[in-house]
Amino acid sequence: MESSNFIEDIIVHDLETGKHKKIITRFPPEPNGYLHIGHAKAITINFGIAEKFGGECNLRFDDTNPSKEDVEYVESIKEDIKWLGYKWDRELYASDYFDKMYEKAVLLIKKGLAYVCDLSAEEISRTRGTLTTPGIESPYRNRSIEENLKLFTEMKEGKYADGEKVLRAKIDMAAPNINMRDPVIYRVLHTSHHRTGDKWCIYPMYDFAHPLEDAFEGITHSLCSLEFEDHRPLYDWFVNNCDFEKKPRQIEFARLNINRTVMSKRYLKKLVEEKVVDGWNDPRMSTLSGIRRRGYPPEAIRDFCSRIGVAKSNSEVDMAMLEHCVRENLNENATRAMCVLNPLKLVIDNYPDGAEDVVEIENNPQKEGAGTHKATFAKELYIEKEDFSLNPPPKYFRLKPDGMVRLKGAYIVKYKSVETEGDEVKCVHVEMIEDSKQGGANANIKVKGTIHWVNASKASDVTVHVYDSLILDGEGDFNDRLNPDSLKTVNAKAEEFLSKAKVGERFQFLRQGYFVKEAKNAYGSIVALKDSYKG
Repeated sequence: MESSNFIEDIIVHDLETGKHKKIITRFPPEPNGYLHIGHAKAITINFGIAEKFGGECNLRFDDTNPSKEDVEYVESIKEDIKWLGYKWDRELYASDYFDKMYEKAVLLIKKGLAYVCDLSAEEISRTRGTLTTPGIESPYRNRSIEENLKLFTEMKEGKYADGEKVLRAKIDMAAPNINMRDPVIYRVLHTSHHRTGDKWCIYPMYDFAHPLEDAFEGITHSLCSLEFEDHRPLYDWFVNNCDFEKKPRQIEFARLNINRTVMSKRYLKKLVEEKVVDGWNDPRMSTLSGIRRRGYPPEAIRDFCSRIGVAKSNSEVDMAMLEHCVRENLNENATRAMCVLNPLKLVIDNYPDGAEDVVEIENNPQKEGAGTHKATFAKELYIEKEDFSLNPPPKYFRLKPDGMVRLKGAYIVKYKSVETEGDEVKCVHVEMIEDSKQGGANANIKVKGTIHWVNASKASDVTVHVYDSLILDGEGDFNDRLNPDSLKTVNAKAEEFLSKAKVGERFQFLRQGYFVKEAKNAYGSIVALKDSYKG
């Protein structure tokens, strides 16, 4: 067995020494929002390791906080994982174990390792101490086992209001690790749960629930991001003191951070609620549903996660690297097409009225057997406004006075005149060079520029959404860095067949970038052609 990172080193060792016969991992999201690109790393690590070593990976929803959770989020998470190409072995929920967790809490009370505390959340926080000063013991810390059992039963029966009492682990208020200073393990919360209804009015805290869930399921390696490293002693304390025979091992890895990208579920939710975006799946969002709608291929996401690897220390990845992986995939797989985003009429004066040529456009020169598609050529075309200039800058190789260009797949044309309205050019007249199509007698005339075009009479009218980063580079609050130009909408002219493409199909618009069919007669930008990644 070969390993490619420090986590796999541990797994290989555990298998070779016989510590484990089968590897079992889990991906444990809380259903309180949509998954974002940062979660993709945890998904690929947990599911990928299970695949590589012939093990199992559970999908487990940590639904211990019903006030913030919803079935909508459960379904979106399942859809995202399937989209990335993974299958879970078992679908489980923290709420599956509420009865067992309650029993383990009672066990801790009976062992003298948990007590009911009447301090408020603010008082508990205030008495926890700092990194340099120990905490202050609760005045309720030394209640008898009998009294704690009675009070905890009454908490379960609904006798107390939210926040009136909590159950705390009895560990060490002077522990150097603040997480070990009598953490809360149960709180009163009179909120209906999306799976258990009103059966419970007390709910376990994450730090208590998570290690117990891993132990109940026989998880061998509990893989989580680096912010849980300081929680590992508490994780082990609960597993050891709740009398589990098989003990999971928590291993932390660096989380994924990408510049110019919102990686906070709380802030993403705020963007949705304040209608800065049009939903969790807005193509500008970093949610997996957003980048799916944006047209990112799932294979590119998996490739990206593989390239960044598994590290022990946090770092920031350049967004250009993710775009590079997307661009590489699309370069190999996306069909080429012509679309004019900023149309300018072009008239070929010496082309016969009413006549049409059919030209062949390569579907994908990178893909063997991709073939070609037909585009009709006529007297009146549309070209990009940027592809013509009356006063061109130096080294401008597109259409200009006294200049020539080749029209992609078709003829070479030479400038003749323009029609203007005020200072604006409304139409450009050119003359076609006879026999200048490929294979023609004049096909080898040298021109420095080739531009794309569409037939004016048969072009499809399409709306194109051009997306940019939602957050600008820099420091400070996200609100101050919102990009006002993150979405631009243009009315474009496209090849006729693009109106008939299926929603979700991806194309390279020649000389423009990669685009995805969003809806009827609507396309959205995926990524630009230019690659800024320096790998």
